[in-house]
Amino acid sequence: HSEKDLDEVVQIQNVFVNVSKGQVAPNEDLLKIFGTTELEPIVLDILKKGELQVGEKERSHELSSTWRDIATQVVEKCIDPRSQRPYTVGMIEKAMAEVHFSVKPGKSAKSQALELIKILQEKKTIPIERARMKVRVTMPNKDGKRIKEKVVPLVEKVEDEDWTDEWELIAMISPGSLRLINELLEEETKGRGRVETLSFATVLDGHDGDERID
Repeated sequence: HSEKDLDEVVQIQNVFVNVSKGQVAPNEDLLKIFGTTELEPIVLDILKKGELQVGEKERSHELSSTWRDIATQVVEKCIDPRSQRPYTVGMIEKAMAEVHFSVKPGKSAKSQALELIKILQEKKTIPIERARMKVRVTMPNKDGKRIKEKVVPLVEKVEDEDWTDEWELIAMISPGSLRLINELLEEETKGRGRVETLSFATVLDGHDGDERID
């Protein structure tokens, strides 16, 4: 196909998710599925193959799902050292698109997340550090007795626990668990429970039981 042929065959050089609604496919999706955001090779690919086959659709769905899993893993492991807050999945996905990160089928989301963290740090795309947070969870004893069994699975290590005046739990958590604990307290204690961040500890590669990247 020459460019002239392409212009004759294709009315609009754009890739749509939904043609009738005029929804253009986002660049991140094009990158995930075709490995490029340049329209010409993508259009040629689609013309050559006709409609994407079911197998390919499944594969692109799988890649898209792994892409999100990788971003979620990074959110769970890392913080923004400037604000000392966890990132959102959307912010990490945007950074993945900026560094043209491509999902490798067959590799676990966890090992690809560790790889991505290194890339983001090396390219200084966003300030990011792997970290553990020390938090204090407090609530009235009656609430503590009721929901302790739901809180403890969300922490990595209980450092201290006190029932004197109210239930107080000091624990180490991964950054991604902060939101989960907050949501649990909102739902279960109606404002009587609190979680506050006490400190952060940077995690060195391979020092927290994660698999290493070869």
